Amino acid sequence: MTPRPRSPAMRRAHRQRPRELPAASLLRLIWLASPALPVGGFSYSEGLESAIENTGLACEAAVADWLLDQLHLTQARSDMAVLAKALGAWRRGDAATVRALDDWVLHTRETSEQRLQTEQMGRSLCEWLRNQNRQHQASAEGPTAEPDPPVAHDTVPASARMQQAQPVARAAAEPALPDRSRHPLEGQGYFTYPVAFAQAAAATQAPARQVLLAYAFGWAENMVQAALKSMPLGQSAGQRILARLADAIPAAAGQAIALMDSERQAFAPMLAILSARHETQYSRLFRS
Repeated sequence: MTPRPRSPAMRRAHRQRPRELPAASLLRLIWLASPALPVGGFSYSEGLESAIENTGLACEAAVADWLLDQLHLTQARSDMAVLAKALGAWRRGDAATVRALDDWVLHTRETSEQRLQTEQMGRSLCEWLRNQNRQHQASAEGPTAEPDPPVAHDTVPASARMQQAQPVARAAAEPALPDRSRHPLEGQGYFTYPVAFAQAAAATQAPARQVLLAYAFGWAENMVQAALKSMPLGQSAGQRILARLADAIPAAAGQAIALMDSERQAFAPMLAILSARHETQYSRLFRS
């Protein structure tokens, strides 16, 4: 029995249906958003600790409102917008755009703590990515050297053996050169955190929206954990705050993707003031 042909409406619906993200790409995004990623995000509160100290944030609702404002006013209009542009630039190999976006992030950090955070987290993520690339390259190549045949009588002096071993030891200690055919800027210094995150996500098949969702949820988890450590909220309150942030993240991602370069901004004067005051705050747990 021959199958019935699909109608034009069914074919259109099939083409418009979102393509399922491959498992490897999905897991990569989850990995990048994980608090276990060794980039040090847990050590920054991004002004939240200073806001609790100086503006009277004292309850679950106030913290949630503060973080929602930060999501829409600073993340969506600044870092997430940079990430959306940088993702396409990495995939195209557009080195000039990557550098311009990285410079923009550095120039818009208004305090030393804000600049420290984006530089340190970006550097750590670049190092993690290069280690991942080396491990992938090593596993793909596999062992190539055959074991040495047994030697019945070793007639080579010990000093000569040491000289022969030194180049091998140096080669093993030196890092492998990056694959410039995939990422032309890799190995030419480090990048700020949004640009480095875009570099790590560029190897996936994920569209920009899904990359931004992963990035923003990782940010939200770090902020909620900072709030729980800074004031007596409790885990249930933290989950309710995270739920409110998760509901708002898709709209923030859409806002970031839609922004033109001329509309991107990092104007948040109160956050800058609180960040500057945090530098001399008497009692603090976080680096920002």
